[in-house]
Amino acid sequence: MARVYNFSAGPATMPLPVLEEIQAELLDYKGSGMCVMEMSHRSKVFQQIVDEAEADIRELMGIPDNYKVLFIQGGATLQFSMIPMNLCKNGVFDYIVTGAWSKKAATEAKKFGKVNVIASSEDRNYSYIPDCSDLPIDDDADYVYICENETIHGTTYRDLPNTKGKILVADQSSMFLSKPCNVSDYGIIYGGVQKNIGPAGLSIVIIREDLIREDIDPKTPVYMRYDTHANNGSMYNTPNCWAIYVCGKVFKYLKKLGGLEAMNEINKKKAKVLYDFLDSSKMFNGTVDKEFRSLMNVPFVTESAEKDAAVVAATKAAGFDNLKGHKSVGGLRASIYNAMPQEGVEALVEFLKKYEEEN
Repeated sequence: MARVYNFSAGPATMPLPVLEEIQAELLDYKGSGMCVMEMSHRSKVFQQIVDEAEADIRELMGIPDNYKVLFIQGGATLQFSMIPMNLCKNGVFDYIVTGAWSKKAATEAKKFGKVNVIASSEDRNYSYIPDCSDLPIDDDADYVYICENETIHGTTYRDLPNTKGKILVADQSSMFLSKPCNVSDYGIIYGGVQKNIGPAGLSIVIIREDLIREDIDPKTPVYMRYDTHANNGSMYNTPNCWAIYVCGKVFKYLKKLGGLEAMNEINKKKAKVLYDFLDSSKMFNGTVDKEFRSLMNVPFVTESAEKDAAVVAATKAAGFDNLKGHKSVGGLRASIYNAMPQEGVEALVEFLKKYEEEN
């Protein structure tokens, strides 16, 4: 059966060479006589998988020694709670709301303290990133929170906010490992891996060691404490072994490609093909200010919801899957993560051009 071009926002397309490697090892991982899915997380074989995965992501991102890499079950949504639970000192949290995911994170944080929305782009349906050069940072703020790439609305930061010395926390779920990242600019970087790295059910949390505290609310559930995971090498309980294994494969694949600098160049070239088409089209229009367009998630619309639905149906019939926009915003959306090949984007653009000519 032919593989479709999968433009899903997550779980998302994965690199074919990685899938083929996994397929070859499915029944017998490196002579162990078993699949990784069957393997004890306490075994030496699996410990090596985890150790290599951590070493490879450290190398890819240039993660400093004073940061821990944690593999935590659940998606980014679990981190919406873990962050305020673990970073709460003064009980004041500053949030920049640039789309659906940062808004959800801010709503969740309100359960644990006072949330200040210090900047927002809701006034124009999250089609831009507000000026973050001189924000009204609260003197008591425990941290400043951003979603660095909004999956639903397709915006991304060009410059990080000036947090005036406060800890920066960033949800990078839909841009993780898509370009170089100066980790020391952040207190915490995290992401659900099901968008740009691996299968669903795992988040990677990169956290500065001084933020892993033991003096937090004693009622905090043991699994929701960063020190639980840091002190146990992400093995406090059975982790998502399969997802860690697959992520490790993707890290090695990215290293072979030339790392995050090379990946960024590939992503820029790929996105340009789609954005150039949208800018020249009379039928299709991008919904994000050019300056803040995501390289990963590209939302666009026609003149009506009916036409949007007709285009989605036509693309699906032609072998382009998951182009329907998120239910909360409608329209269309092409998620063109690391694993989406250039030819997939070019094929989609050719199809949309032809569709526009005929309709």
